Amino acid sequence: MLDRRRLLTTALSLGAMELFPGLSFAQARPLVFATFTGSWEEAHKAVLVPAFRKETNNAPIVLDPMLSVDQIAKVSAAKANPPIDVMLHDPGPALTALAQDLVEPFPVERSAAFKELIPDAQDPNGPAAFFQVVGLTYNPDTVKTPPTSWADLWRPEYKGRVGITNMNSTLGTGFMVEIAKMHGGSESNIDPAFKAMEKLKPNLSAVAANPGALATLFQQGQVDISPGNFNAIQILKAKGVPVEFVAPKEGAIAFKTLIQIVKNSPNRELAFKLIEAAISEPVQTRLMQAPYLVVPTNTKVKMTGEIARVLARDTDDLKKKFVFQDWKTINAQRPAWIERFNREIKL
Repeated sequence: MLDRRRLLTTALSLGAMELFPGLSFAQARPLVFATFTGSWEEAHKAVLVPAFRKETNNAPIVLDPMLSVDQIAKVSAAKANPPIDVMLHDPGPALTALAQDLVEPFPVERSAAFKELIPDAQDPNGPAAFFQVVGLTYNPDTVKTPPTSWADLWRPEYKGRVGITNMNSTLGTGFMVEIAKMHGGSESNIDPAFKAMEKLKPNLSAVAANPGALATLFQQGQVDISPGNFNAIQILKAKGVPVEFVAPKEGAIAFKTLIQIVKNSPNRELAFKLIEAAISEPVQTRLMQAPYLVVPTNTKVKMTGEIARVLARDTDDLKKKFVFQDWKTINAQRPAWIERFNREIKL
């Protein structure tokens, strides 16, 4: 049975074919943007999609939220006729997509916004549209003393109240790497993290499939404390859900997120325009504001409000304060780690 999103895609494609009889089905389908789940889908639906439609005379677009590993799997399975036009990737999956020849260069020479990005975001294989930050999230109504360390997740008073994500997500893998480092491991050796996770099991309430699902568990009252993405909780806070973010003393994890054009996309021009909108000053300025609080990469956007108060005053401050992991090293063993995690870390 076709799911709702696929039905919508098919209907839009058939409508375009009626207007332009010479188009094939692949050429007629709307632009498909594989965003992330949860708050990212909400933010892009509310801000990026309207900006894209304004610049393209209301061109059809479908958001298809999923983890990066699932994006790569879908495109790899249909390289000649990919079902996705634009992918959103954290550093590890972005390197994988490039290594598997799934993306094509961003047309830098045509872009007005690319040159406005900070140097670290100016990747010709796909610019970084924003930064993400991972630290500790907790319910201030039930956790009266704010946590200060990753190690606090193992405290006995949190028995049955801790949530984590699996290692398919960048959040999950990044968290495991930091736990490994605390116990003598590194980006190339996370055995110490797996040993530590065995001791964490009595405290675990849930292993979520992705950061969005983990954030929802706070709303449902199923978890009180977890490693978490700064942005994933912002919309919940705006809705009145009691949840706060704090950087652990070991350092919160920060990473840039790239937006890439899929190779062999039938919608290259629309893909370019979507990315151009995503890295533009107006869109990044709006996304930085509540309730989304997305950390910008466009130099014309000044960090203000909650981002400046909790995270960083600017990107230089961000780079000084937070942990940036070696994803090239992590990627070498990540598939095996994911399999091991799924096998060993069960509730």
